[in-house]
Amino acid sequence: MKKLLVLMSILSILFGCREAKKEQQATEQVVEEQSPKKEVPFVWEGANIYFLLTDRFNNGNPDNDINFDRTEDTAILRGFEGGDLQGVTQKIREGYFTDLGINAIWLTPLVEQIHGATDEGSGKTYGYHGYWAKDWTALDPNFGTRKDLENMVKAAHAKGIRILLDVVLNHTGPVTEKDPAWPDDWVRTGPKCDFTSYETTTECTLVENLPDVLTESNESVELPDALLAKWKEEGRLSQELDELQLFFERTGYPRAPRYYIIKWLTDYINDFGVDGFRVDTVKHVNENAWADLHKEANYAFEMWKKKHPDHILDNNPFYMVGEVYDYGISGGREFDFGDKKVDYFNYGFKSLINFELKDDGMKEYETIFKKYSSLLNTKLKGKSVLNYLTSHDDASPFDKERKKPYRTANVLLLTPGASQVYYGDETSRTLTIEGAEGDATLRSFMNWEELDSLANVQKIHEHWQKLGQFRRNHPAIGAGRHKRISKSPYVFSRTYVDGDYRDKVVVGLDLPTGKKSLSVKGFFGDGTKLYDTYSGTEVTVTKGKVLLDNAFDMALLELVE
Repeated sequence: MKKLLVLMSILSILFGCREAKKEQQATEQVVEEQSPKKEVPFVWEGANIYFLLTDRFNNGNPDNDINFDRTEDTAILRGFEGGDLQGVTQKIREGYFTDLGINAIWLTPLVEQIHGATDEGSGKTYGYHGYWAKDWTALDPNFGTRKDLENMVKAAHAKGIRILLDVVLNHTGPVTEKDPAWPDDWVRTGPKCDFTSYETTTECTLVENLPDVLTESNESVELPDALLAKWKEEGRLSQELDELQLFFERTGYPRAPRYYIIKWLTDYINDFGVDGFRVDTVKHVNENAWADLHKEANYAFEMWKKKHPDHILDNNPFYMVGEVYDYGISGGREFDFGDKKVDYFNYGFKSLINFELKDDGMKEYETIFKKYSSLLNTKLKGKSVLNYLTSHDDASPFDKERKKPYRTANVLLLTPGASQVYYGDETSRTLTIEGAEGDATLRSFMNWEELDSLANVQKIHEHWQKLGQFRRNHPAIGAGRHKRISKSPYVFSRTYVDGDYRDKVVVGLDLPTGKKSLSVKGFFGDGTKLYDTYSGTEVTVTKGKVLLDNAFDMALLELVE
């Protein structure tokens, strides 16, 4: 009996070892079969940028909703609504942006806003939007703290998402009972711009009661007494003065208004490692000021990289995209003031916001795509545009009634160039708020409840997610060359090549539902395995075609790695 037990034990050990060995071999085999996914380079020319109003996106900390006694009743959607940096960080960490295929986030200005309210003709308004600076050196507590900004940038970078800060050099905030005008050697309060020439666009005030910074001046000025008193009360006067002294000693710039503000703006790069600026009101400032901003931004970015070598995302230089109001891609490198043309791309801008796509939006897909691909590879080669269909201050968006959410996604996310998803584009957030005047109607709070509860909104959101992820994973979509493969059904290719990196995709639009045949002849050879990311189907090229059978009218084809 003992011998039998010993024999059984030995057999058990042998079989156990054999099974363990088999299991180990099987595990190793699976690992060997898994090929590493090709690393996708980040390319600003094809970025998928999410633009949000910090105050209108997500309220992560209700305790900071009221500051500076901003308690007056305002017109509809013209007061602070509670959104903040903690709310943005929360959505970054939840993966909301990642699932949407976003690889850069543009936030409205975060600097401290005027404390009072003002009426520009559309009702009493606070500086919830961020464009009414009172102190460029401080964050507005309604948006959050410096620690909140640090946490947000780190959370974004951990997900491979870049951060763009919206910056204003052109003007201060309006004058109110709580917010005096800056000194006369800092700002002008007239005349009002009439936009008939270069001078009447740059050396003037945009609207009544919006003091215009003398950005063209090289005359040295003293810091305003009100700002010095504020810093002293906050216990940081010596620090701010010492930093300014070091800045002017290093650069040799005169202590002119623009250089103070450039120093304050680039501090956010030096301190937090933000990746780029979206620059407001570009055509209202002498273009030389933007070259100065770009120079100092680049310097700050390189200094940050040297101090944080383990946190560098890639070798992309600091990015600047400009808002030259009414610039369109057809203008190429120049913006025409009537009496003068300016090439802003020569003054630090990698990209300009393109106001033309919303007018192109209902043209045939091929007409749009061919036009943009051609211009970006000729007149604008080496530069780019940021396309949008909806924004915070365009009263004539592409689909104001939100009746064409799928078309909007297709046009925005598949047109060559970088794309700007305005918060709520992906959830059909309403742009028509009863009682809201002017641009306030475009700025309602993000419709999270509808996304959580309405099936049609969820379906639209899923479409934006699929397209967005495909765009993020394939630089060829935004930065590549476009070529039509077949007219009916409509199928096109995009190709992007940069050194050893090559990206090729094929897209089909307005396809028949059910069984469909897509030509890929001359682009993918027979026997090539492709994956349709829209339907989640793997196919093989046969006789220059791939066959799909599903309920979708779109196909997003990539190589199976």
